[in-house]
Amino acid sequence: MSGAVRIAWRHLEPSEPVEALVRKKAARLQRLHERMTSCAVTLELAQRRQKQGKHFRVRIEIGVPGGKRLVVGRDPRESRVHEDLVAAVHAAFSEVRRQLEDRVRRLDHRVKTRLPPPRARVARVFPEEGYGFLRTPEGREIYFHERSVVGGGFDRLEVGVSVRYAEEMGREGPQASSVVPLRAARRAAGATRAAAETAHP
Repeated sequence: MSGAVRIAWRHLEPSEPVEALVRKKAARLQRLHERMTSCAVTLELAQRRQKQGKHFRVRIEIGVPGGKRLVVGRDPRESRVHEDLVAAVHAAFSEVRRQLEDRVRRLDHRVKTRLPPPRARVARVFPEEGYGFLRTPEGREIYFHERSVVGGGFDRLEVGVSVRYAEEMGREGPQASSVVPLRAARRAAGATRAAAETAHP
């Protein structure tokens, strides 16, 4: 986080134990989302009638890359109030943590869907045993089984052929769960385009 946690007190005397709790909670959030740019926390004594006792409200505003903000307790009319300030702090940080986790999941999913499948070349093939190895551009070798070759093209694979693949962790290390020879992929894409053009002349 580029700046320190900002803490504001409204209609409340500052409390060192509560401030320490807020900073501890903020540090945990930072570990969850290392690219947080700011964290502002406002602790407020809600304006209620004397007979109803004290009620507390906590507003948290988190800055994230892209100028975005996550806010808990944005609207005082809708935000929850608590009779205990510590309980209010815990509840507000639980809610903003949930929002951060949702954001991280969405970003991870967006990155995964945008990344094209990795490519490699066939390094070794053992036709009689029914398996082989791919070599990635980084020089890693990844095991694959004949059943992993999409379309049943294992018998036609040759050393040096370019493929797309999906990687997973097997019992003995990384392995390709699917292998698609790029020539086959191009043929399939061409067939799809031809069918679309025929359907929509």
